[in-house]
Amino acid sequence: MKKITLFLALLLAFQFTWAEVINEDFDPNREYKLVVEGFDWGPAVSKVILRNEQEIKDFSPTDFKVFATRSTDEGEIPASQTNGERNVVFAYTSDADGNRVEAGMFITLVLEVSPILPIGSPFQYMRSGGRGGNFWVNYSLTIVHKKNNQVWDQKIGKKMPLVDDYDLNGKFSNGSITMSYAAFTPKSIQAKVPLIIWLHGGGEGGTDPTIPLLGNRAANYASPEIQALFGESGAYVLAPQAPTFWMQAADGMTRGNAEDIYHEALFALFEDFVAKNPQIDTNRIYVGGCSNGGYMSLKLILEHPDYFAAGYISALAYSNEFVSDEQVKSIKNVPIWFVHSEDDGTTKPDETVVPLYHRLKDAGAKSVHFSYYKHVTDITGFYGGEDYYYPGHWSWIYSHANKARLDFDGKQVYSEDRPVTIMEWLSEQEK
Repeated sequence: MKKITLFLALLLAFQFTWAEVINEDFDPNREYKLVVEGFDWGPAVSKVILRNEQEIKDFSPTDFKVFATRSTDEGEIPASQTNGERNVVFAYTSDADGNRVEAGMFITLVLEVSPILPIGSPFQYMRSGGRGGNFWVNYSLTIVHKKNNQVWDQKIGKKMPLVDDYDLNGKFSNGSITMSYAAFTPKSIQAKVPLIIWLHGGGEGGTDPTIPLLGNRAANYASPEIQALFGESGAYVLAPQAPTFWMQAADGMTRGNAEDIYHEALFALFEDFVAKNPQIDTNRIYVGGCSNGGYMSLKLILEHPDYFAAGYISALAYSNEFVSDEQVKSIKNVPIWFVHSEDDGTTKPDETVVPLYHRLKDAGAKSVHFSYYKHVTDITGFYGGEDYYYPGHWSWIYSHANKARLDFDGKQVYSEDRPVTIMEWLSEQEK
């Protein structure tokens, strides 16, 4: 009898303990949601939204400790970048989406971000599947309220401003090639609207189109500021993703000296997307990209010079020596705006864009512009401004932020006697 009583007591104790574990696993008071935003250097977890069931009313940024952990099964993360503390710079009462309110059941913490803070990034550049690229990592936080020891450690998802405005489920197959793509559709279309196509760099291939949108801030083409430049209805944005990288050839990598394996399927994707969206103005289709995507943009303009209204190309990776004089003449009437930096050691300007620009001008190109920077610098002013140098390859920063405005001679670009930026200029181009 004593043995049975002892067994029942142990069983009840076990059940009680198990119930605590279950409740702990599903405790809504411990939930948090990440906010991931794109910045000039890439994505960062910029905020965290905490459920505030206990109605903590009087709080400040210094009341919270935030610890981050980054892990992945895809490859290696340097040990120094796997965990660390995040600095809280601001805290406010919010709704479930992080919008500030006077009274609510959530607290949003604004976290410090910077280009030299890898612990803030949900991406890691590494080698996986035989290629180098950006990959999502498992990003988790533990947040502690120091005054009452409240803990939040159960992630329930993430918000991605601008990225969440895209349809991320696009798939297109052509022969043996299947591509993923993201697409933005204007909310209110009153008339035919243009299409902006963005082609990512070499590190953003794969099957997850959030990576091209966040890897170098391409999601910004759906921002209200840029959309407003393309008329009352705005513009469609199409961001295809190469399964590997755009410059892949049948044998290795091409810089224009051999056929890549993707350009035919990619152009077929464009045609399919336009056919399925009849509100696209086929006289206003713009193609642009950076590095690998700059190569592919030029490749498609060379192949289909009558299809595109204009091109906007950063860090061009197509070698000038592999563009023939006949090809130069064939695209001299296509408006193109190049962006590049003198200190780009990856797509060296003297081997790519500089001689090609001069050849186009010599061939009589009337609407070719070239913003040529000495260095790629911090355009926000938060990290040193003109004194802070990003890698010279990152000239696409000036395109995404719509900051490019000077031509190769260092003078302002004008359109009909009006000074314009690269996106303002692009919006005016029409076949």
